[in-house]
Amino acid sequence: MSEFQLVMPKMGESIAEATIIRWTKNEGDQIAVDETVLEIATDKVDSEVPSPKAGVLVKKLFKDGDVVAVNAPIAIIALAGSATTTAPVAAPVSAPMPVVETAAVVEASIQTIKETVSSAGGNRFYSPLVLNIAKTENISMAELETIPGTGAEGRVTKRDILEHVQNRGNAQPLTVAAPVAQPQTVAAPVAQPQTVAAPAPKPAVSLGGGDEIIEMDRMRKLIADHMVMSKHTSPHVTSFVEADVTNMVLWRDKAKKVYEKREGEKITFTPMFIECVVKAIKDYPMINVSIDGYNIIKKKSINVGMAAALPSGNLIVPVIKNADMMNLVGLTKTVNDLANRARANKLSPDDIQGGTFTVTNVGGFGNVMGTPIINQPQVAILATGSIKKKPAVLETPMGDVIAIRHMMFLSLSYDHRVVDGSLGGSFLRRIADYMEQWDVNREI
Repeated sequence: MSEFQLVMPKMGESIAEATIIRWTKNEGDQIAVDETVLEIATDKVDSEVPSPKAGVLVKKLFKDGDVVAVNAPIAIIALAGSATTTAPVAAPVSAPMPVVETAAVVEASIQTIKETVSSAGGNRFYSPLVLNIAKTENISMAELETIPGTGAEGRVTKRDILEHVQNRGNAQPLTVAAPVAQPQTVAAPVAQPQTVAAPAPKPAVSLGGGDEIIEMDRMRKLIADHMVMSKHTSPHVTSFVEADVTNMVLWRDKAKKVYEKREGEKITFTPMFIECVVKAIKDYPMINVSIDGYNIIKKKSINVGMAAALPSGNLIVPVIKNADMMNLVGLTKTVNDLANRARANKLSPDDIQGGTFTVTNVGGFGNVMGTPIINQPQVAILATGSIKKKPAVLETPMGDVIAIRHMMFLSLSYDHRVVDGSLGGSFLRRIADYMEQWDVNREI
């Protein structure tokens, strides 16, 4: 019998697992080439998983709601034309071998997966992501067994192990009592037992009359985990500058009607901001990096993520690939396309992966500035504030004057492991310079 193992697809370089939302096929169902077998979700996007081969769904290796590591087998499909799919419905009683063979293969596949994603010696289930975090944080299997799990069937989730790591740092160090007269000796354990401080309890939440408990939706839970992970991973530093974007405002006011009439769509400030960011990244390429242990990975491509608000209130970050290869028209069309498909929940997994730098517009909510959280595995993120008219001092050949100008705050959060204040501050100032030097007479 010829079989094919359908695996959990990789949804992005920073995504190690995905949640099964629901199966669209049941065991025994026929599957055509490229037909959807199940729907999955990450903290970035929902997606369908098609089968690259035709056949019959023999076994579902996970159920709805399970969290599965990328590249792990999730289903077994008997290929079209194999003994299982071509055998008549009423098989002879004397020849049950195909059924027995299928069962043996299925059980062997399930056992392989269990060995891959479970602990080496314990009885609890641990996902590859949890085991990887445990290895990185030097958490032994014995210690891992003591962590309370909030996942299905008591599983330890990413949130559980990260909270354990944080609480670990709050534990009091072990002290050993030693007699003053004999400093080289150690007190017997019976006389001075060593104790480890218990993990700090979660803050108690009090409920009053009329309070409403709202459970986070799936995407909000994943976003929450991703944000905690980012703050735990990167020491965040934020720098600010105020930019005079009067030239950008005047140019857009003049060009937007011409562009809309010619291209059939609007031009916003977002592609203009991204053009300035890309120029600054070319000047300071060490902003366009990721960290792998003690190695710095310098990215060749400049792929700019743009945070977009969804109707649900959640955020998603579609990515403009090779933004440095586009002119302003190309950036505008790509920004509009990604924003429209994000609002319609029609982004593909490829649309949200591969980002090397992120821009978020907090000014869209009327905020003058913000301190954004880095989108891992990137090392910096820019927030653009709202544009406000303000009196400002201008230097002219005739002397200083006060004029009404369009001003905007820029905020850059960066990973202090690899981006020092000099690099972060200089990069941010260069973005502001490109904005202030915008050619008010340029052609669109």
